[in-house]
Amino acid sequence: MSGDTNQNEVAYRVLARKYRPSTFEDLIGQAPMVQTLTNAFKLNRIAQAYMLTGVRGVGKTTTARILARALNYEAEGFDGPTIEMPDYGAHCEAIIKSSHIDVIEMDAASHTGINDIREIIDAVKYKPASARYKVYIIDEVHMLSTAAFNGLLKTLEEPPEHVKFIFATTEIRKVPVTVLSRCQRFDLRRIEPETMVNFLKGICEKESVEVGDDALALLARASEGSVRDALSLLDQAIAHGDGGVSADQMRDMMGLADQARVVDLFEHLMAGRIMDALNEIKAQYDVGADPLVILSDLAEFTHLVTIAKVAGGVPSSNALSKIEVDKAEGFAEKLSIRVLSRTWQMLLKGIEEVERANRPIAAADMVLVRIAHVADLPTPDEALQMLKDGEGGTSGAAPKGQTMPNGGSGATALAINTQPQAITDKSIEMASRPKPVLATVNEAPVAVEPDPKPILRISRFEDLVVLAEEKRNLALRGNLLNNVCLISFEDGRMEFSVTPGTSGSFVNELKTSLRDWTGQDWSIALSRSGGEMPLAQQRQEEEAQKSKDAEEDPVVSAFLKEFPGAKIVNITYMDDEEGADVLEPAPEEDDS
Repeated sequence: MSGDTNQNEVAYRVLARKYRPSTFEDLIGQAPMVQTLTNAFKLNRIAQAYMLTGVRGVGKTTTARILARALNYEAEGFDGPTIEMPDYGAHCEAIIKSSHIDVIEMDAASHTGINDIREIIDAVKYKPASARYKVYIIDEVHMLSTAAFNGLLKTLEEPPEHVKFIFATTEIRKVPVTVLSRCQRFDLRRIEPETMVNFLKGICEKESVEVGDDALALLARASEGSVRDALSLLDQAIAHGDGGVSADQMRDMMGLADQARVVDLFEHLMAGRIMDALNEIKAQYDVGADPLVILSDLAEFTHLVTIAKVAGGVPSSNALSKIEVDKAEGFAEKLSIRVLSRTWQMLLKGIEEVERANRPIAAADMVLVRIAHVADLPTPDEALQMLKDGEGGTSGAAPKGQTMPNGGSGATALAINTQPQAITDKSIEMASRPKPVLATVNEAPVAVEPDPKPILRISRFEDLVVLAEEKRNLALRGNLLNNVCLISFEDGRMEFSVTPGTSGSFVNELKTSLRDWTGQDWSIALSRSGGEMPLAQQRQEEEAQKSKDAEEDPVVSAFLKEFPGAKIVNITYMDDEEGADVLEPAPEEDDS
């Protein structure tokens, strides 16, 4: 290939750069911000500083450049800042390419110190070289140090008339309020799925790429409202599909699960068919689906069903397939809000477990097992009502409005054991408390013997500390040892104060742990002051007293004097019962 041919070749530009907006009309999903700026420019009420915030890829830096272009727009027939920029003006191309001398872009992630801000403070007093305004665009402004923010405050409050500041950040909470109060803030919104699908469809038409609506819906979901992420994924999908994009290719590329199969998995779980659910997730995993993505899709579908339940139907959306809409509305008619809320909570907890697990698929299996086993159980208030209706062991009907996902009518019979056995071992007692189990077989009530659920009884505070250690909850054990000043303690109830600096969530964590470990709710009273010194401090004082007593012993004292530098490492007291092990003096021999 000749050198001329190489020079004529045009380097490929990724879609995110190729279709970056250059005017406010090109921005999608940010109509409130555009309307505010349009009115401000018409009324000549232009702020001295702007703060743009939003998630990654939503268009903060792009908006900053467009705003800098609007402030410095110069073209035939236009004299002054304007939002309407039909053609490129004198400064537009250089500003869009980040090469204009009067539009200075700075990345605060790599320029965090006060010295970088001093350069800006020294430079703002000089007028722009060619443009109307000297514009400073500072990206990721939350990365600036405290000293840098403080150095910027005075200039930001009273900048010269020829200077404008535009800040962009993804972490608005990390920006000091003193800075925020000096800026006009705009929150750039996530792009809605329907808007994203239409935008991507237009890009594909311009690129002459064949793409299905279901593939675009997957792209819109995966992007999570970020235009840059959506275009990057589309770029990758086009390359993966050799010029075309299909839903199956998108799933293979991103490790996504087939949404129809996710719906089937949801149905298995709600019906309590655990083996079908496990086989389904394994089949999806075998074809490349990520367990974390599967659970996330399950949570998303649970949310969709809940919305359908509350709203009486699924809102129209280009990002949803017909099967999702039909199935969601069908489930909404059969499932209660309580069941859906419980499933949602368990999925959120399960997603965290899968993220931390060494074997994600195994963790996902355990999450499904839990959901399937509680799918047809009543909520606590429903179970209480069943107990009231079925006092004396009589059968009762399911609560009104409770629909069993497996098709059962909800007819139940409760077998209640009112004489739990107790086993006492020193200060800890184990009592078996039965758990009522509901079952339906051919619409006929069936009594199922419950598995006994033990209750752990604790009568000493020291035993609670030991239990926390056995349960490997070292943080809770540390608080019990070092921060609890005990006032009173008995099984099921304790009162104490805590030392300064103790975590505010300690009491709630203690209540939850005690309920899980003992099978009963504890009454915990927290006092402002009073109580014994913490157990760890008591033990330290006991050890110190032991050492003092040992040092005062004549034999030990003489030994320490005989061997300078020797220390008492451990002290063990011999019980009187062990006296048999002490050597007795040998009897004197009889000379006779």
